[in-house]
Amino acid sequence: MVSVALVSCRDLPDGTPDDRLLVDALREEAADVRVVCWDDSSVRWTDFDAVVVRSTWDYHLRATKFLRWIDELERSGAPLWNPAPLLRWNADKRYLTDLERRGVEVVPTELGPGHLREILERRGWERAVVKPRISAAAAGATVRTREDADDTLAEGQMVQPFMEEVRTTGEWSVVLFAGEPSHAVLKRPAAGDFRVQEEHGGTVAAEPMPPALAAQALEVAAAIEPPWLYARVDAVDVAGRLVVMEVELIEPELFFRFEPGSAVRMARAILERASSTRRR
Repeated sequence: MVSVALVSCRDLPDGTPDDRLLVDALREEAADVRVVCWDDSSVRWTDFDAVVVRSTWDYHLRATKFLRWIDELERSGAPLWNPAPLLRWNADKRYLTDLERRGVEVVPTELGPGHLREILERRGWERAVVKPRISAAAAGATVRTREDADDTLAEGQMVQPFMEEVRTTGEWSVVLFAGEPSHAVLKRPAAGDFRVQEEHGGTVAAEPMPPALAAQALEVAAAIEPPWLYARVDAVDVAGRLVVMEVELIEPELFFRFEPGSAVRMARAILERASSTRRR
């Protein structure tokens, strides 16, 4: 029997509702599965055939310790998914500049340090979003204008233009497993807000993505260094072009509840990776 660890955090010892759907799907596929916390020192990670990072939703609050945990698993040879180099790369949003160099159209991004108003004026941005480079669920994100930008963008911060499409047409999240698209949802913020997360009043709906945008999402996925198990591409539709806001490879919600069969697809992708590791 293949043994799988789904990695969560101390505030979610049983995982999220999404995790529990994945647990059920894995058990239906005859896997032995446990939800474990990433900082639980009693866990022997090498006992598992697959260690799958899922709901480590506190990683950005303890980034140094989380990155050290990734290093330790890599040294131990534990079968970590996504792989350690990819998790390290994705933890800092400066990865967006790497994707841009690989030909992916991303939301223009400036990294600190620098004077905020000077950046906005040079870029021609009337409004912008400032956020930490290591963050999750819009933590620490603020909307700024040239009028209130008389301060410094710190070393660990980044700034991007405010994308009005988030409010008007919504933000797409495209979920992929093992390089193949699974499903997409469309997220919208609450009135007067810019954050699409449900904890901030945003809404999520299952939507069929237009074929042209779906093809562009696959091109984005092709720019991610393989191998990887799961990815979520967050992007907006700008005049028929998919412009990437983030590529989530650590702990994204995968919206299983909006797509029947999607948890099974991920479960089978996990078991295929675990079986491949066993055969080596």
